[in-house]
Amino acid sequence: MTTRREFLKHSAATIAALTLPVSARAKTGPFTKLTARPASMQLAPPSYPKTDIWGYDGIMPGPELRIARGARVQRSFRNALPQASSVHWHGIRIDNAMDGVAGLTQLAVEPGQTFDYDFVAPDAGTYWYHAHNRSVEQVARGLYGALIVEEDEPPEVDREEVLILDDWLLDPETAQIDPDFDSVHDRSHAGRRGNFIATNGRPDLSLEVRQNERLRLRLINAANARIFVLSLAGLEGWSIALDGMPLASPEPLTDALILGPGQRADLIVDVTANQGETAHLVRIEDQEGFSQVAFPVTGLASAERRGEPAALPRNPKMEVTGLEDAVFVRLNMQGGAMGSLDAAVLDGERKSFRELVDANQFWAFNGTIGMTEAPLAELALGQTVELEIYNDTSFPHAMHLHGMHFREIGQDGTPGPLRDTLMMFGGETRTIGFVADNPGDWLFHCHMLSHAASGMMTWVRVA
Repeated sequence: MTTRREFLKHSAATIAALTLPVSARAKTGPFTKLTARPASMQLAPPSYPKTDIWGYDGIMPGPELRIARGARVQRSFRNALPQASSVHWHGIRIDNAMDGVAGLTQLAVEPGQTFDYDFVAPDAGTYWYHAHNRSVEQVARGLYGALIVEEDEPPEVDREEVLILDDWLLDPETAQIDPDFDSVHDRSHAGRRGNFIATNGRPDLSLEVRQNERLRLRLINAANARIFVLSLAGLEGWSIALDGMPLASPEPLTDALILGPGQRADLIVDVTANQGETAHLVRIEDQEGFSQVAFPVTGLASAERRGEPAALPRNPKMEVTGLEDAVFVRLNMQGGAMGSLDAAVLDGERKSFRELVDANQFWAFNGTIGMTEAPLAELALGQTVELEIYNDTSFPHAMHLHGMHFREIGQDGTPGPLRDTLMMFGGETRTIGFVADNPGDWLFHCHMLSHAASGMMTWVRVA
C-alpha cells in the first residue's frame, strides 16, 4: 500500500491533470483578490496587547462574501502566509476542483503563490469559507469568513446579523495564540478548546435592538472543537435552516440549540424583552448561562409581534431518493483517550496503540488512520448511499461531508433535515443517506480539527 503522503501527492497530481485550468474557463468578470496574511487585532480587552492573527485581507473574520443564489464567486486567492494554504468553501455544493482541499482536490498554494477559485453557488443559505491546509493551526489563527447566498425571496425581517462563534486559546499574560497546535492532549481528547470565547472576534458583542423587532440571526460555529449549546433570553423565535438548507417549516425554539464545529443555523427571532432591558443569545456551559451576544433594547419597533414566519424557499435537489435501493456503507470511528483501539493501520503498516501515540496519531476509521489509497466508497453518479456510522469512542465528533448534503435516517426510516455536518456523541450509531450527485473525490472528516489532523479523515469517490 502506498503511504498517505504518496497518495495525497498522486491524487492531487491526477486531479490537476484531469481538471480544466481555471485560466481556461469562461470568466464573467475580473477576479476579486482574497489575501491570507498575518495581522494583529485587539482581541483581548484593551489592557492587553493586540493578538497576532492570520486573516483573509488581514481581518478576522475575513470579508463577508454575499451573493445571490446562482451567482458566481470568483476570488483570486493570494497566499502571503509563511506556510502553504488553500480555501475550502464549506457547505457549498460546487465543482470538485474548487473545493479547496489541499492534497485531494488541489495542490496547496505555496507562500507567494495564487490560485483562482471560480464557481457558481447553487443553493441559498448560510455558509463559510476557511483554510484547508494545516487547518488545525490556520483556522485557529483566524482564517475564516462568512459566505452568504441570498434567497430569491428573502424572509420578512427588519434586519439580519451574521454571528460567527469561536474560541481562542490565548496566553493569559501576553494575549498571544498558544502555538502548540500538535498538543497530545488536544489530539487525543476533545480537541483544541479555547479559553477566550468571542463572536465576530469580540468577547462582548452588543447589538442594539427594539422591542418586537424581528431579526434573522445567521449562526456559524467556526471553533476548532467547541460545541456551542445556545438558548434565547428576551428573544423568541424559530429555526428556519440548518447548515444552509431550509427546513420544511419553521421550528419553534423551545429547547437548547446544539451547534457543533462547522455547523450553522438560521434563526428568526422577535425581541420580547422590554425597552431598557437586555436580551441575550445565551451560551450554556456546565448548566450555567453566559451571554454570547447581548441585545440592549433601546426602542419600540411595533406595538405587537408578528405571526409565525413562512418557510424559506427550497433549494434545488433537496430530496434524498432511492433509499430502498441504497448501497450500504459502514464507518466505525475508533480511538482517542479512554478508547478501545489497541492497534490500527498507519501509512500502510499495522501499529500498536503505543506506536500510534509515539506518532501523535490517535483516531481511526475502520481500523485505518488518515487518508487511504482506496476511498471509503466508490459510487456511481446518482447512486443513493446509506452510511451507518458508529462512534466507538468516548468523545463527540462533528462529521462533515464535502460536496454533498445528507439526511439523517431515523430508526423508523424517516429522513431528517438536510445537512452537511453531523454531530455525534460517544457510543452513538447514526445513519445518513445521500445521493452521490456531484462527481469527484470528496473528503469526509471530523470537524474537530485536531481529530482530523490525528487520523479522522477519509474520502468517497463519485465517478
